[in-house]
Amino acid sequence: MSDFPRVAVLGFGTMGVGIAQVVAQSGRQVTVLEAGQERVDAGLAAMSDFLSGGVRRGKLTAEQREDVLARVRGTTEVGHLADSDLVIEAVTERPDIKRPLLSQVADVVSHDAVITTNTSALSVTGLATAVPHPGRFAGLHFFNPAPLMRVVEVVHALQTDPKVVVRLAEFTATIGKDPVVVKDRPGFLVNRLLMPYLNDVIQAYDDELASAEDIDTAVRLGLGHKLGPLELLDLIGLDVHQHATLSAYEATFDPCFAPPPLLAHMAAAGRHGAKNGHGFRSADKDA
Repeated sequence: MSDFPRVAVLGFGTMGVGIAQVVAQSGRQVTVLEAGQERVDAGLAAMSDFLSGGVRRGKLTAEQREDVLARVRGTTEVGHLADSDLVIEAVTERPDIKRPLLSQVADVVSHDAVITTNTSALSVTGLATAVPHPGRFAGLHFFNPAPLMRVVEVVHALQTDPKVVVRLAEFTATIGKDPVVVKDRPGFLVNRLLMPYLNDVIQAYDDELASAEDIDTAVRLGLGHKLGPLELLDLIGLDVHQHATLSAYEATFDPCFAPPPLLAHMAAAGRHGAKNGHGFRSADKDA
């Protein structure tokens, strides 16, 4: 590829697997860093399973599946990322985890390598301070599931060199996504619009305006959404939404971001949505 032929992905969880797959499908070489070999193996297995599903559905051939997998290698050694042209960090949404890792990787890769974060809730400007030459740092926010969701937010931090933003937008287009350039603000663009809306839906449900099923049906049919808002919350994860809204609220003190009490109660009770089978549409109402 003409730009960013060698890409490093930090983290091989759900987002890391999806991002690595998308980048590899564009013909680039991908190296994924994880803390342990068992996590590397689990990530490769998850990617293989996803691609096999694509083969069964006729979206790609078995040969294409093998080509993609051959372009992805996992490692537990930071030094193996030294020749990377682009780094995409996709680890846990905690600055105390992201910042040391970004700093460690920045010490290994070239000063010309572009470093990005896939955060959806943290300040990209704040994370940029963890690396030398922060003009090369930006946000590259993929949505879940990364292989299926077309939009990617290219987040322009205060330190980001405008030329880096252009390169990242062009890169995003070459991997089959639609880039949207946004400023570094809490929630960026999509979640800035989404979080208050979902908070209002949770409150409407708690106020018993309608059942969970009827709320989702009304939004899907009345507004043309593919998923109802409570179905979407279960998919996102109630704990994830709580963390994101709380982070945005603490950064802005805007009441539209304040998590509704019911959300906090459900998260505290371990009702996190589809990932554990307990949410708005997947469990009893008595949260």
